[in-house]
Amino acid sequence: MDRLDTLQLFTRIVEQNSFTRAADMLGIPRASATHAIKELEARLGTRLLERTTRHVRPTLDGQAYYERCVQVLTDLDDAEAVFRHGASSPRGVLRVDMSGTHATRVVLPRIREFHALYPDIELVLSSGDRLVDLVREGVDCVIRAGDPRDLNLVARRLARMPQAIVASPDYLAASGTPRHPDELAAHQAVRFFASSGTHTYPLELEMDGELRRFDLPGWLSVNDAENYVLGALRGCGLIQVPRFHVEQELGDGRLVEVLKAWRSPDFPLSALYPYRRQLSPRVRVFVDWIAGLYQEIFGPSK
Repeated sequence: MDRLDTLQLFTRIVEQNSFTRAADMLGIPRASATHAIKELEARLGTRLLERTTRHVRPTLDGQAYYERCVQVLTDLDDAEAVFRHGASSPRGVLRVDMSGTHATRVVLPRIREFHALYPDIELVLSSGDRLVDLVREGVDCVIRAGDPRDLNLVARRLARMPQAIVASPDYLAASGTPRHPDELAAHQAVRFFASSGTHTYPLELEMDGELRRFDLPGWLSVNDAENYVLGALRGCGLIQVPRFHVEQELGDGRLVEVLKAWRSPDFPLSALYPYRRQLSPRVRVFVDWIAGLYQEIFGPSK
């Protein structure tokens, strides 16, 4: 097995947590996979994988080596795509990260359409609201709400999502319904914070042509969009969220919109990817496709 095949084998083992599944995916005997990894560890002079009777997982050195392998294999795929297949027939692994809400409500319901257009792309989709180190973790593209802050990434605006401030009927019955933004000082909010823990998000309203922020107290803080809505449903306080996320709850009365006379600012959504991915055919066709999905739902992003 040559060095490139060994790198592909190693990444599959880490991703599948299994020698057997990785060997089956690559069409080689399990014994050959075991021998190749032993030779790789001997050549590098370090143990890459921890093996038990039930699990295989990377060591610290193995995780670092895995991330470099993903980088090397991705760059090689991109180079071949540019010179051999071009953008019309991209192929290879595409790693994308987005929040679970957008994955389940926007992207996955239509994902077979993407596969029909680009059957040679293997999509690896991870979900969460944490900050992702794209280069270190080998992620090609992330979909994130809010204004991009990392100047080292290319940002393409996908949508501007209308927002609403909402709460449960139980909360409003106990705490009163605010009739004016100045009354927010007497209320609680479910607080949303960035995964890094360094930034929290206040409620925002446009008043007299200016954007005003209201940093409400609250006894519950979360960093996940689904838990944010669940906190409101359980009567823990006010939240401000893209309206599409709570359309069903507003429709059936489990949540109630407040302060409708004042406009909540639209919440931007962007695709972010490293500058080195700017010409990747896989990234380009995926971002173009997903931009079309969001335009159907939210209209032009400008």
